[in-house]
Amino acid sequence: MELERAKRKFEEYLSGYDRENDKVRLKIIHTYGVTEYSRQIAERLRLSEEDRELAQLIGLLHDIGRFEQLKRYDSFEPDTMDHAGFGVQILFTEGLIREFIEDGQWDPIIRTSIARHSDFKLEGIQDDRELLHARIIRDADKLDNCRVKLEDTIETILGVSAEEVGKTRISEEVLEQFKRKESILSSARKTKMDYWLSYLAYFYDINYKVSMELILEHDYVERLIQRIPYSDPQTREQMEENRDMLLQYCRNI
Repeated sequence: MELERAKRKFEEYLSGYDRENDKVRLKIIHTYGVTEYSRQIAERLRLSEEDRELAQLIGLLHDIGRFEQLKRYDSFEPDTMDHAGFGVQILFTEGLIREFIEDGQWDPIIRTSIARHSDFKLEGIQDDRELLHARIIRDADKLDNCRVKLEDTIETILGVSAEEVGKTRISEEVLEQFKRKESILSSARKTKMDYWLSYLAYFYDINYKVSMELILEHDYVERLIQRIPYSDPQTREQMEENRDMLLQYCRNI
């Protein structure tokens, strides 16, 4: 599958973007982080060498649309561009995929995985191998997003300090969605704590036990929860309950 060739071509592709821009730099780091987590998940699933390399290739290309989004709008917000759809467009409609891999036999798998990696829910994929890789990239993306949420400043993530986040409360609708063990709808988020809890709710959308094992090995749940000083008493009590519920879920999946 010439994975190393694809990585070289990816580096060449990045020459068209400002690598000194913080958002571009963070997205490059994220891309390689997702590629690595894709490798680890595929290996733990004991997939074939071909599927392990395919998982990494998808990880490498999953956010390729982000770079043009940043160049045009300097934003990650979904209302500026559907980055997954744009990634599919430049790779398959415009033919850029052949720069990364000459053989087209895996195109349907790559296309589906990239197109669906940021969907709110993964539904309607009938082909088993396409579903396998769509699930891997979604898990790998969430795993590296844990690293992002731990390494970036809270100001970068939420626009205010960690102290300000901890002063706010969780909206009732968001709390109920979390208690139902569901991902949080973007439209339901009102407060900064709603946003923070929505990041933790990502764990309810993990597909594979091996992915959850990686989450537990890195202690992502506890470390993420501890990033915020919960000065509001109600929020602090709710987050203690949410932590216990989420850890129990992660350990029993």
